Amino acid sequence: MAKNYDGMAVGAFELDNLVACFVALDAASKAANVTIQSVERNRLKSGACVKIRGSVSDVNAAMEVVLETAKPLGKIVSHTVIASPSADTEVALKMTINK
Repeated sequence: MAKNYDGMAVGAFELDNLVACFVALDAASKAANVTIQSVERNRLKSGACVKIRGSVSDVNAAMEVVLETAKPLGKIVSHTVIASPSADTEVALKMTINK
């Protein structure tokens, strides 16, 4: 069953190492009240893109922990926080899940 993320901020980060993604995600979920929306493996590489959801302050706090934790473990490919995703952005965020 899909969770309703309406009104929630989204944090997305991509690392070049799947294990680093899990370590960073674990640290982030312990540091802030965030929910894991998805972990999407790269098809051509060993990394992944992770999406987390929560309040703006919780997602920002979680992303700080992600970046701090991931830095010694692998390359941070990209990261961002979207405070209030539009309806169209929400559709796009769901498009890659389970692909």
